[in-house]
Amino acid sequence: MSDKFFFKGKKEKKPKHSSYGFNTKRAAKAGTEESPFLLLVNTPVRKAEIEQILQENNLIAKIEVKADVSENIAELEGFLNKPKTITVVAQPQRNEPCPCGSGKKYKKCCA
Repeated sequence: MSDKFFFKGKKEKKPKHSSYGFNTKRAAKAGTEESPFLLLVNTPVRKAEIEQILQENNLIAKIEVKADVSENIAELEGFLNKPKTITVVAQPQRNEPCPCGSGKKYKKCCA
């Protein structure tokens, strides 16, 4: 008798390589040897300043000095000025002990 009426599911097993393992499609992190920043500066003095910033933050970049082109360090500024995650301390629940140390419940002390 065929399994056409009673079988639920796939007849072929799913190949293992597609369900787990090394992720080959990940993006390389900017500022590393694999994906260095591409920066343009106007003067060698400015290049030295940028190299100092890169050393402090352990980053890698390819810096070109061109006097006739406007400066372009947007990649570096975007990486350095990333917004920080804000964490908020949760307020205690009504029946928990009060954080002031009185020993009373929060609802009878500081609520």
